[in-house]
Amino acid sequence: MKYDFSTIMDRRGHDAIAVDAIGRNVPWAKAPEAPKEGFSAIPMWVADMNFPVFPGIQEAVIERMRHPAFGYFAPSDEYFNAIISWQKERNGVSGLSKEHIGYENGVLGCVSSAVQAFTAPGEKVLLHSPTYIGFTHVLEDTGRTAELSPLVKDENGIWRMDYADMDRRLRENRIHLAIFCSPHNPCGRVWEKEEIEKAMEVFRKNECIVVSDEIWSDILLNGHRHTPTQSVSEDAKKRTIAVYAPSKTFNLAGLIGSYHVIYDRYLRDRVRRMSAVSHYNAMNVLSMHALTGAYCPEGQIWADELCEVLSGNINYAYDVICRHFDGVTTAKPEGTYMMLLHCEDYCRKRGITIDELIKAGWDVGVAWQQGAPFHDPWGIRMNFALPRSLVEEAMERLVKYVFV
Repeated sequence: MKYDFSTIMDRRGHDAIAVDAIGRNVPWAKAPEAPKEGFSAIPMWVADMNFPVFPGIQEAVIERMRHPAFGYFAPSDEYFNAIISWQKERNGVSGLSKEHIGYENGVLGCVSSAVQAFTAPGEKVLLHSPTYIGFTHVLEDTGRTAELSPLVKDENGIWRMDYADMDRRLRENRIHLAIFCSPHNPCGRVWEKEEIEKAMEVFRKNECIVVSDEIWSDILLNGHRHTPTQSVSEDAKKRTIAVYAPSKTFNLAGLIGSYHVIYDRYLRDRVRRMSAVSHYNAMNVLSMHALTGAYCPEGQIWADELCEVLSGNINYAYDVICRHFDGVTTAKPEGTYMMLLHCEDYCRKRGITIDELIKAGWDVGVAWQQGAPFHDPWGIRMNFALPRSLVEEAMERLVKYVFV
């Protein structure tokens, strides 16, 4: 392997909520409590990575820093061309041009703009559950309501969409905006083309605009492939607001820099108008150079190696869970580096609450995350984007001290 995914970085004191917030109160989430004496904290809650970034990113940012002027600027052609090339090489996208691409201060910023552009306060928006907590916050903050269509597991334990349920909820509630997560967080599904086609047909019949969060589209495990929502039909291309970012792939969330792909001019005009209202949806010059440093041929090699490492971590952890966590169910993620554990049977058999189980993990330094905010009251979400040695240490502690 060409790049380093085994070094354990000391992130303490380097602007990392994942480690610095443990044992402290943070305003936007319930952080894990500090471990008991004798245990180090292993960060497995915040959805960022504990790997050094692709070196080309640092090189690009440092090179820009050598010039001592940081005045007003406009996104460069290199920026747009890097996105177009990346989408073509990674996702097989053709026909994408500069006019279709727009900067966003974050995926959730674009979701917020779309919600405000196409719904009124009090209206419902369709989502699948379990649900990414950020979507819930956006809807609450903008005065909208989430209408949840539960994902269901088939006979093989694979999460599936319930198209009839989606259709019923859209019709009965007269919903005309949906948020679609592909790949799905926190369930880890990489939707097959046929599944997306069926979902988009339901949305078409109900005249529903779709915001497709595809921020995880590069984090693909065990050979799975991503299908862009906009690629499944001409109608899907026109009714979808797709949102991407290098932040999950390259661990750049702290630099801020997402982007949308919107082919339909009407949708594009409305989203961009709403995004501009605050006058704060503006790119940082360093985030622009970070993206161009990442979205390059060598960055593709790094991303492929990352997916190989993450696949190994997920496969190992899934095997441990299946063998040792009696009463815990989970589906092996096909994408993302997150895994959702459902612990209802385990807790009921032992007469404990989910909070007590979560606390038991925190006590031995496994800083995992509560699943309730993701609409699984018996859930725990875990992040496996760590060096393998830390993943093994975390799972060994859980086997020895928690699931005994």
